[in-house]
Amino acid sequence: MGVSMDTARTWVERWERQQQRYAVDREERFTVICDIVEHVCATRARPLLLDLGCGPGSLSARLTCRLPDAEIVAVDMDPVLLELGRTHHADAARYVDAVIGEDGWTDALELRRSVDVAVSTTALHYLPAPVLLETYRSLAALLRPGGALVNGDHFPPDTRSCSDLTAHVGRRRAERAGDHGHEDWESWWTAAAADPELADLFEQRERSRTPSGGGDGNRHLPVCRHTELLHQAGFSHVTPVWQVGDSCVLVALKD
Repeated sequence: MGVSMDTARTWVERWERQQQRYAVDREERFTVICDIVEHVCATRARPLLLDLGCGPGSLSARLTCRLPDAEIVAVDMDPVLLELGRTHHADAARYVDAVIGEDGWTDALELRRSVDVAVSTTALHYLPAPVLLETYRSLAALLRPGGALVNGDHFPPDTRSCSDLTAHVGRRRAERAGDHGHEDWESWWTAAAADPELADLFEQRERSRTPSGGGDGNRHLPVCRHTELLHQAGFSHVTPVWQVGDSCVLVALKD
């Protein structure tokens, strides 16, 4: 079921390009997340990082470049993306197959010490709000005192009129950057499914696909509601540190 280096490189590079359509200023957002991780881990000789919904290892690879001594555990439920990450970014992380938010999902991580920073980008929004709260609680339990959860995603403002405004700003920013010239999400998956070298992985993906049962997940939750859930979960301090349109990096610190 292994994938060749050339095939993995091709599909990861195409993944990187198509993702630019959806994450406004994606590379800058990655850089900001790395800045935060670097700051939180400044006194740690070998920090332990947890990459939630890692996909093919995009953020883990960037974190490895910034913090080469870090140990990174990257978790996702998609066998196609995990195998692409294991092949193309093999040295970036230890990749774990688990469904974030399911009962016992943290056991699959096989962590032997507390996590310094948990990071995520556009991965937690599929969780229904009650599951998100329990996930936040699980992450608070995994983190060391002084550790942080750093989540980059699209968060709508409190009111609909402002939501339309921030979404418009984000779309115009993406248009100026030319990001919409790349293939979209559906096209990437359709093309990848037609690659014979990925056929076994796609069969596994169909067998293991877990219904979310959450409709739009928590995409409708504004930053203020995420902040409330994070406080309920045990995080003492929560703040946005970067935003373009409705693309935001939200940081939660544990005392």
